[in-house]
Amino acid sequence: MKKILVILDGAADIPIGVFGGKTPLEIAKKPNLNYFAENGKLGYMYSIDEKVVPGSDNALISIFGNNPNKCKRGVYEAIGAGFKLKKGDLAIRANFGTIDNLKNRLIIDRRAGRTITTKQSKTFADVLNKKIKLPCKFEFKETVQHRGVLILKGDFSDNISDVDIGLNDFNKEKKFSFSKPLDDTKNSKYTSSLINSFIDQAFKILNNHPVNLERVRKGLLPANMVFLRGSGSEIPKLKKYNKWISINSMPLEIGISKASGMKVFKYKIPKMRSFDVYSHLYKTLNININFAIKTIKRNYNACFGCYIHFKETDIPGHDNKPYEKKNILETIDRNFFSFLKKFVIDYPLKIVVTCDHATPCHLKAHSADPVPVLVYGEDKDNTTNFSEKQSRAGKLGRIYGKDFMKVTGLNK
Repeated sequence: MKKILVILDGAADIPIGVFGGKTPLEIAKKPNLNYFAENGKLGYMYSIDEKVVPGSDNALISIFGNNPNKCKRGVYEAIGAGFKLKKGDLAIRANFGTIDNLKNRLIIDRRAGRTITTKQSKTFADVLNKKIKLPCKFEFKETVQHRGVLILKGDFSDNISDVDIGLNDFNKEKKFSFSKPLDDTKNSKYTSSLINSFIDQAFKILNNHPVNLERVRKGLLPANMVFLRGSGSEIPKLKKYNKWISINSMPLEIGISKASGMKVFKYKIPKMRSFDVYSHLYKTLNININFAIKTIKRNYNACFGCYIHFKETDIPGHDNKPYEKKNILETIDRNFFSFLKKFVIDYPLKIVVTCDHATPCHLKAHSADPVPVLVYGEDKDNTTNFSEKQSRAGKLGRIYGKDFMKVTGLNK
């Protein structure tokens, strides 16, 4: 039987007051996804374990059966962005964000309000590559909206701290720290000093850049900071899924898919031309869904498994927009899961649906809460709704990320 794994990024939540104590998954009208729940079985998963707040990177690494502690996000982002890394090159995930200044280090917004257009992001990347001076070769590349990748070319240590705040810091004073070496080697000390030099120069260049001055004039946050995290200098060896295809266009998911041996099919993310973030998000979502449907139809006979990732469900959680999360879930159900419901009539499929992590709206960040898991195509239990609450009563019980592929039968 062919297999499809659908990951709804960050869709899991916790009870919300405006929804009468229900979650977006519980209140969303999703008859097609619930059809699979009613005719399948549910369980709940901790991507890593009960005490760890997972990121998208280590959660996915764990879900695909690897050690999450060896995850270096920058490497996968770089692979997904098209870089050909050489041994010793340091790859780092980047965010354009907003701070007050380098002295206070107060973070105003880690994503500069999500309002950076494609043209602006490219302009910022170009000026950083042109004006920053380091005693090594480097390349900064913008990827999607506020995201980017920094590559230091040479022989560098990845045993350095992030220039960012951690996943558990959403209730703390929002100040970032400069990079620090995590050991006493000369290379780690030298690498962290290079990173800090890059940050210092980038702020001075971006803070007074004409594009940012114009953004401020329009009431938008300036993209005056480059946050850096997930430094990696080696490509970890991941479990291989050589007979799988991956339908993704975000750098992280592409990078993990390629490192796992999957054949990647990616759609072209449209340029963001205005500051209307959610209008662009829905446009991208519809392209994603249509591309996924076409790709599944064309490759059904040629592949063993298919991995599809919907990033769009995560963003409203970070922005504390529960109604947008509900609407996006309903759009995916109406336009994608309705297709799968019809498709399985003629083409046998095992369908597995889950989330990589929870992104509760009121936290505006990831949490350690478990996520629901649905398996359709085997036996069934008494559950009827793909939701956090019903997953606790499902036949699959508690699952840990490292066992996910085995428990769901995706590895067979």
